[in-house]
Amino acid sequence: MPAPAARRPAGRRWRPHDFALPALLVVATAAVLFWMGRTPICTCGTVKLWHGAIQSAENSQHLADWYTPSHIVHGFLFYFGAWAVARLLGREMPLWAGLLGATVLEAAWEIVENTPLIIERYRAEAIAQHYFGDSIVNSVGDMLAMIAGFVATSRLPVYVVVAAALAMEIGVGYLVRDNLILNVIMLLYPLDAIRTWQAGA
Repeated sequence: MPAPAARRPAGRRWRPHDFALPALLVVATAAVLFWMGRTPICTCGTVKLWHGAIQSAENSQHLADWYTPSHIVHGFLFYFGAWAVARLLGREMPLWAGLLGATVLEAAWEIVENTPLIIERYRAEAIAQHYFGDSIVNSVGDMLAMIAGFVATSRLPVYVVVAAALAMEIGVGYLVRDNLILNVIMLLYPLDAIRTWQAGA
């Protein structure tokens, strides 16, 4: 049975100020993306909570889409990565430090993902031919999804997190023929078999 909140070690409790630096980093990332020329919102002029059409000009332009679960899984993985590093060092992982490190990694990815090189790399694949990079709103939504995944992992049993990750990867893969694993494979080492399968989406 979990210990009452008041008895949890200080490093295991979330406090409001634990989110201050990650929040500033989200804002800073948005500023960098704006400097890079990314559009603040979809050029269609609206901001949707959800946009589900991958092969459209509005893909990755709104707050959430079929790639949002991938960013939640980022949070799962970053939490376990930070925990593993702390274990190797023989220390307990301070939650604020783990979250800050995870947000740095996610911010770096959002910036790299929106460079011309990576955008063109994605567009070379059939499923992303309409991809022109993320809007800033979408990038912020992605970072918040990662933070939500990290926080959830700190509060949930491991088996629940693993089950949730599998459900999201399998579910999204089945529904739209893409997910985090396929995305990584097609970015680093594109396979014709996957390309052909995704072209039928």
